[in-house]
Amino acid sequence: MTRLKLIVLASLAMFAFAANSLLCRMALVETSIDPASFTAWRLVSGAITLLVIVAVTQSSLPRRGNWLMALALFIYAGAFSFAYITMTAGAGALVLFGSVQITMLLWGIFQGERLTAIQWFGFALAVTGLIMLLLPNSAVPALGSALLMALAGIAWGGYSVMGKQAGAPTDATAGNFLRAAPMALVLLLMFVPDLSYSFSSTTGIGYAVASGALASGVGYAIWYAVLPHMPALKAATIQLSVPVIAMLMGWGVLQEAITYRMVFSALCVLGGIALVLWVKAQR
Repeated sequence: MTRLKLIVLASLAMFAFAANSLLCRMALVETSIDPASFTAWRLVSGAITLLVIVAVTQSSLPRRGNWLMALALFIYAGAFSFAYITMTAGAGALVLFGSVQITMLLWGIFQGERLTAIQWFGFALAVTGLIMLLLPNSAVPALGSALLMALAGIAWGGYSVMGKQAGAPTDATAGNFLRAAPMALVLLLMFVPDLSYSFSSTTGIGYAVASGALASGVGYAIWYAVLPHMPALKAATIQLSVPVIAMLMGWGVLQEAITYRMVFSALCVLGGIALVLWVKAQR
């Protein structure tokens, strides 16, 4: 893979990941679709898209994935959607990303990984920034929504940890989406007994399908194609751009304000995580 192609594909993947936040926020703000319906349409469309990608590229059905990873994926997607009822796109992405990275760092510590003093400082800085953002403010008016997004991040962090041992990431992701889709349908029945309501907003469905099929399904497929061609540190560092891109998308498309508190929190969270990653690479 040429350097230019690598840069283009990695950039597309980061924009796709950030677009998940924007699409969910747009659907809940601009249309009548509810979070449960958005989750169901997103996971079902993502499952179909990944199924097609695996069938075309591997000439077979998905063979990997498991129910525990699928449950983590479902919890992430459901909590993500319900959290965005009140949160701005950028704040939600920052809470999500910070929670994912902190969860993975905590898992590494639990497994016996030792942090240096500088890494502990970076870790504390990231946690401080995240706590600052969790407290009610103009971008995160409800603590409940912030905690739901943190739960989504913890679930995705757990999914990522399990995914490291899964092998064949696109195949495993497809298998997990296929398993998570029925869970989303159960969630839909719990919150929307009249299923006809889930079909009432074509624009909302369009946003959800774009999130599932393009931002999630195609986005993950692109990212997993890129990963083998770059060092782990570079891959981890590139992902620091996702909350920033989401903030700019929310500002440009939905006219969401970028406050000084958000900027300071972002510097703490992303800077702290970057410091931990940088020191780890030097050891």
